[in-house]
Amino acid sequence: MPLILGCIADDLTGATDLANTLARRGMSVVQTIGVPTPGTALPDAEAIVVALKSRTILAKEAVALSLQACRWLKTAGARQFYFKYCSTFDSTDQGNIGPVADALVEELDAGLTTVCPAFPETGRTIYLGHLFVGNLLLSDSPMQHHPLTPMKDANLVRVLSRQTRARVDLVPITTVKQGASSISASFGYLTRKLVRYAVVDAIEDEDLMTLGAACAEMKLVTGGSGAAIGLPENFRQAGLIPKRDAVAPLEAVGGLGAVVAGSSSQATMGQVAAFRAQHPALALDPLKLAGNLEREVAAVLDWAKPKLAGGPVLIHAGGTPQAVKAVQDKLGRERAGELVEQALAAIAQGLVAAGVRRLVVAGGETSGAVVQGLGLKALQIGPQIDPGVPACLAIGTPRMALALKSGNFGQEDFFMKALDMLR
Repeated sequence: MPLILGCIADDLTGATDLANTLARRGMSVVQTIGVPTPGTALPDAEAIVVALKSRTILAKEAVALSLQACRWLKTAGARQFYFKYCSTFDSTDQGNIGPVADALVEELDAGLTTVCPAFPETGRTIYLGHLFVGNLLLSDSPMQHHPLTPMKDANLVRVLSRQTRARVDLVPITTVKQGASSISASFGYLTRKLVRYAVVDAIEDEDLMTLGAACAEMKLVTGGSGAAIGLPENFRQAGLIPKRDAVAPLEAVGGLGAVVAGSSSQATMGQVAAFRAQHPALALDPLKLAGNLEREVAAVLDWAKPKLAGGPVLIHAGGTPQAVKAVQDKLGRERAGELVEQALAAIAQGLVAAGVRRLVVAGGETSGAVVQGLGLKALQIGPQIDPGVPACLAIGTPRMALALKSGNFGQEDFFMKALDMLR
């Protein structure tokens, strides 16, 4: 089974989201945790998604990691490449979306590429270049208060233009609605204008399918997970993949269940509240973690272990935007985030050592820290739990089932739904 599509994602949950999209459209998918090292054994797959932890690191470091992943995927035989970022275009004015995209375009000699974080199934749509979250402009949504990448501008052409010296322009919804040939013609016109990035409007899945058809010959495509839904059909039409049903259920995994949540997004806070109403939960105090991380982690595990036999437990960070800001003012934004990630990764290790084999992790940065702490190298992608979040099975040891969720994704009952599906 030859590799066709090579994907680079800027965080772990985004990678899982993309893998879920491709699997639901009939591709066999493996997700790796970081760039595979020489000799790493992976199952055959038509798509490989390399999950990086590059969204909020220094731009030059994100570029270096992304190029390493791109070169590995080229060596593995990928024919087309996909750079995946968040459906809320999480970034700062310095990057990292623009710098990474610039480097990949140059590495692949790709010419014009797309920019489309739309994901209508979760309420992310683009109209006249402006990104909406539900019925709110991105800049009016809770993302304006994100602790690491606050998004205060909804105009994607303007946002990306601050991150790159290349030209950025728009393919409006009127062109998209005229079909793939009209989009392709617009791509040709923009190429002649020396535009490198085409922000593409999309307000429903049909628009993304049309966009996918227009990208059939493109070397590099960039977008959120939603913008990839049309790519598998291109490969099917070209005879590169067979017609098949979506991903099969994963093998059953027994063991205890637990949830660790590092996100302070509105969606995750609602899920935390719903879980706390029925099950034991403990909130981390970053100020105490700063005083003695090891002691606080040990205390959390001492609290959790006796309760696991009676049902799942939750350990979470976060709080109101005001509470998060107060902690950041005392510790610094980066230091506060690092402490929570380190603590939850160590707690997850302790939970797995205590017999947890069904683990739900909320938050992109948190998920990256947890899988790294557990030493996981790759994941098999299973059925969808909620839009954008599949069940996953760790390849190798420890044998366990996971749900790795972006902070903004999932319904209010997601934690319990995920733990049930992971059985």
